[in-house]
Amino acid sequence: MRPMSLRTCCYSVLLAYGWALAPGASLLAEDVAAPTRPNVVVVCADDHAAYVCGAYGNRLARTPAIDRLAAGGLRFARAYCNSPVCTASRQSFLTGRYPRTIGVTRLETPLPESETTLAELFSAAGYRTAAIGKMHFNSDLKHGFAERIDDPSYRAHLREHPLRPLPVGLEVQPAWKPFRDPAAVWLNAAALPYGARDDEMQGSYFARCAEEFLTSAEARQPFFLMVSFYEPHSPFRFPIEMAGSYRPELFIAPPCDPGEMNDAPAIFRELSDEQKQGIQAAYYTSVEFVDRNVGRVLASLSQAGLDESTIVVYLSDHGYMLGQHGRFEKHCMYEPAVQAPLVIRVPHNERAGAVCEAPVELIDLAPTLLELCGLPRGERMQGQSLVPALRGEEFAGREDVIVEYAPNDELMILRGAMKLIYERGVRRRTDGYDTERPLPGRRIRLFDLESDPDEQRDLAAAAEQQPLIADLLQRLADHVVQTARRPEQVPAMPGIEALLDWGAQPRDVNDD
Repeated sequence: MRPMSLRTCCYSVLLAYGWALAPGASLLAEDVAAPTRPNVVVVCADDHAAYVCGAYGNRLARTPAIDRLAAGGLRFARAYCNSPVCTASRQSFLTGRYPRTIGVTRLETPLPESETTLAELFSAAGYRTAAIGKMHFNSDLKHGFAERIDDPSYRAHLREHPLRPLPVGLEVQPAWKPFRDPAAVWLNAAALPYGARDDEMQGSYFARCAEEFLTSAEARQPFFLMVSFYEPHSPFRFPIEMAGSYRPELFIAPPCDPGEMNDAPAIFRELSDEQKQGIQAAYYTSVEFVDRNVGRVLASLSQAGLDESTIVVYLSDHGYMLGQHGRFEKHCMYEPAVQAPLVIRVPHNERAGAVCEAPVELIDLAPTLLELCGLPRGERMQGQSLVPALRGEEFAGREDVIVEYAPNDELMILRGAMKLIYERGVRRRTDGYDTERPLPGRRIRLFDLESDPDEQRDLAAAAEQQPLIADLLQRLADHVVQTARRPEQVPAMPGIEALLDWGAQPRDVNDD
């Protein structure tokens, strides 16, 4: 990346209602004085794949709010989640630590009280903290968020403001029953709307709560606000006003050869091409609905006069497969599942609209926000700051990107364009995504993403790739040792593969 000069200035203007940024000041100054620390708003979607976004080059996806945010910020083109499952990913980027280190690798595992989150660090620095929407803490703990609004608050709202009757004859989504109903039903292949109007939807309610928070923000107290939407997670909800927004015939059912279908979850094998097109139409519509609510949050920020004193982040917890390799899920290591959108807008940043092509991980977000706000990074954080990229300095990103998926005993490492997936291959899946085929046993796959971006050609058997494979396996083994939750419990192993077999498995806090 070409280095760019930056204005480095301190914040020195005290307005009538408190400290704020001086016009033209940059939040990327080396020192941020405590009274002038910026606000932070993090907006998170659930299952939003980076490739379904206008800012990421998709001309069919309608995401104007996210696109505008990217035009005013820095878009990370190669941002990887640290686990392609909601709970593990969210808790890792909130703590800046790998899922296996914090002991949260499964969907149902609660975040340990002993872990320190971004919210706790911001709160300790005098920030007002709030989380609106899905957090997946899996407990009643608030983990540093003084204010919490989630689905129970929305349900209470509905008791006071019941849903209005729907138009006669309008077909809407049935109750969501994944793995009990056929996949075409719980994946919404009919592209049906949720049975509510826009202003009655949960996501719209969360956006209004964010607006109330922002308009009530005290000018003298900085805040850290996280707004987390449940969409576009299946069944890809959107309001009745958006029914028919995307015609299924606009989409193409991704081709899938017999070998891929044999390796894919059995539950997807009976989907027809027409149903796959309908699922995509529903997903794109739900993404557009998310974007509407992102726009509402951003508009509230502007109306409150906070644009020039607030860092804004948009991301998703991971990506999502829309038929690639025969899958409609995220629980795997293919690129559409592990790449997530990541946009960071810093006021008065001279890099507005730029793109960072360097590979990064979502755990890098936590130390980045702390550095931008002039706060010390958490002592145990494993993420790397992205501030050099935001400053326009030379930024190579991570030499190795590592993703963990313990529910299927998988580890992934990416170096440059070469990507290796290690799978223990002896665990029968119980989450509904079983292949119903004989277990493959230990296997290694290697893809060259530069020449084969769709990951169709496995190079693991090629003789010329064996030195690279040996090196990547050693790096994965080093990662297993260095990021163990309890280093003293790492056993002596007879070889690298045995160590990887041990390290790939889930060992969560609730296993103790």
